[in-house]
Amino acid sequence: MSEPLPIDDALPALRAAIAAHGMAVLQAPPGAGKTTRVPLDLLTSGLITGRIVMLEPRRLAARAAAERMASTLGEPLGQTVGYRIRGEAKVSAQTRIEVVTEGILTRMIQSDPDLPGIGCLIFDEFHERSLNADLGLALALEIRAALRPDLALIVMSATLDAAPVAALMGDAPLVTSAGRAFPVETRWLPRPIDPSQRFEAAMAGLIRQALEDIPHGGLLAFLPGEGEIRRVASMLTNVPGCTVLPLVGAMEFAAQRAALGPVEGRRVVLATSIAETSLTLPDITVVVDGGQSRRARFDPNSGMSRLVTERVTRAEAEQRRGRAGRVAPGTCYRLWTRGEEGGLAPYPPAEIEAADLTGLALELALWGGTDLPFLTPPPPGPMAEARALLTGLGALKEDRITDHGRTLAALPLHPRLAHMLALSGQGAATFAALLAERDPLRGAPPRPAPAPCRHRRPPPI
Repeated sequence: MSEPLPIDDALPALRAAIAAHGMAVLQAPPGAGKTTRVPLDLLTSGLITGRIVMLEPRRLAARAAAERMASTLGEPLGQTVGYRIRGEAKVSAQTRIEVVTEGILTRMIQSDPDLPGIGCLIFDEFHERSLNADLGLALALEIRAALRPDLALIVMSATLDAAPVAALMGDAPLVTSAGRAFPVETRWLPRPIDPSQRFEAAMAGLIRQALEDIPHGGLLAFLPGEGEIRRVASMLTNVPGCTVLPLVGAMEFAAQRAALGPVEGRRVVLATSIAETSLTLPDITVVVDGGQSRRARFDPNSGMSRLVTERVTRAEAEQRRGRAGRVAPGTCYRLWTRGEEGGLAPYPPAEIEAADLTGLALELALWGGTDLPFLTPPPPGPMAEARALLTGLGALKEDRITDHGRTLAALPLHPRLAHMLALSGQGAATFAALLAERDPLRGAPPRPAPAPCRHRRPPPI
């Protein structure tokens, strides 16, 4: 549709697109309500026969979305609305809407490609372009073409360039919603930060300034990783009337949910990109964006992925800015000047372009074909390296999956670690779990911040 519609007006247009074409792309800004409104609207419309399964890229967002929908219906989790994430599930025979994380969907498809009992797949926050989301959509499109022409597919996003996705889905209708977000004022730095100043100190200073400028409402600050969050938190210990809360994807659920619960005084949440999507933090009206994002990059020398700190893209910055306008008019502070904004890339790269593709190659071998409709095709060089590694592990033979490969695919680990576990037995389970964690020493006393050193600072905006 050419003109953006409010979310309530966009829902009938989305239903009409599904009724006529079976597929649609919904583009709506942060805070529009698409994550919770669309599944419930499809449920009550009677348009979908079978369960509605919605993909969320993050565990906290999946659980929060399910809780919000169940609350809207006045029911406990596990009845009409449930969720399934790694290591936890609340579903029942009565569940009609199931929110799952991306790896769960891949396992569902691989175990039973017909997807019995499922009438609709919704890919939420597709703009994140995670490897599992790209694979899930490619598999779903092939299933719909070959096995389940009745399977409805919806891709939802806030900042994605939606036209290529609609084209991939056979020129599916594109429904655009203007959303219901409140206005957000953007404030940039008057001049670039001093190169001698540490990133954490600059962020702590900007957070203090924002708290002084706007003496009400909660504040959400975006930082690239847990180390930066700890150091900034240590610099904010003496801010009166504020409760400083970290929010990191690898935290335990109880600690994550503390950022969503009641607090004393003003809420100051220091978060990674986990807070960018599908998550409404209570009373947040101020966002402080550090302009950095941590991404996984495959290192061919080590054969493993490593995390690198990069500048945010304009799409990510806009997504973060929208967090300030979900509950009331808000303000977004950016740790860069207005002039520097022109140097930002428009969209983040798809994970498939830079990630370790060994797991993807194993999933494709298990599926039995590689010619899938990917939005971004896997790069040939890294895919060849991934297949060579799997052949060396005994998971592939002449590009066909072996029994050992099927064993590795059934384990929720990188194929290297799954191979170690399969050969070493249960005694290696603890070691494999530690290696699979990004920080096996989490919970240890934090190390002191290093002395200022220019080459160790994140790249400037």
